[in-house]
Amino acid sequence: MPASATSTVVTGVGGGAIAVQYLRPQEWVDSMIGLVALCGRIFDRGLPGWAIVRGVFNFIEKNRDAGIDEVAKEVKEVL
Repeated sequence: MPASATSTVVTGVGGGAIAVQYLRPQEWVDSMIGLVALCGRIFDRGLPGWAIVRGVFNFIEKNRDAGIDEVAKEVKEVL
């Protein structure tokens, strides 16, 4: 499984579990529409993990031939 898919699943399950515990929508499991909404909540928690991993991979690919000093300078500019 590619790393971006793995990160989406891991952040979706972890972030989804945190969201379910924090928002307490456990009564949603009593209906089919509630289950779909709960799964949607879990899915949307995975998207930030995917975006972060894709951004890091794109940064690494862009700076593949750069030296560590050039990479550090670019990271410092961004932050």
